[in-house]
Amino acid sequence: MQKNLWKVAVLALLLSACKSTPMNPAQVDPSVARPIPPAQQENTNADAAASPNKITIKTVEVDSSKDQMSAAELAKRQIFFDYDSDAIRDEYRALIENHAKYLAAHPQTKVVLQGNTDERGTHEYNLALGQRRAVAVKKALNVQGVNDQQIETISYGEERSKQNCAEEDCFQHDRRVDVVYSGQ
Repeated sequence: MQKNLWKVAVLALLLSACKSTPMNPAQVDPSVARPIPPAQQENTNADAAASPNKITIKTVEVDSSKDQMSAAELAKRQIFFDYDSDAIRDEYRALIENHAKYLAAHPQTKVVLQGNTDERGTHEYNLALGQRRAVAVKKALNVQGVNDQQIETISYGEERSKQNCAEEDCFQHDRRVDVVYSGQ
């Protein structure tokens, strides 16, 4: 009996040593990748044929003028939504991209995404909708390279309404996600 127990323990130890963690492949935006000129491709292919274990690396040009963000661009911190929706409007894609670039360049910076709704709907529904909106912005930031550890989501539902009226003009200001950087 004790001999079988030792066999099971050794087998478990061997199997746990074989466990591997899947790697997440690096994401490269194909629109900014610059192809290797044909003259260099021939040399690269010849080198690869000569040594099959050699890794070839493509060069990528980075336009640093696009990376320069003004404080005014980062000062915009509200993403507005349509009624009963958590879909990000096209007009806010550039704003989210600017915040993503900043957060990716500053990995120690943390941000809280605060989901809000107008007062229509039940309290529970509005809390869930506010959370869905915050998560939608979080996913958009993640797609652009921001780490999960930098982002916290929270829903306030209708608790933080900016307006006290029952007209569509007022309601549209309450349907938003506020981007709040840590320490602010």
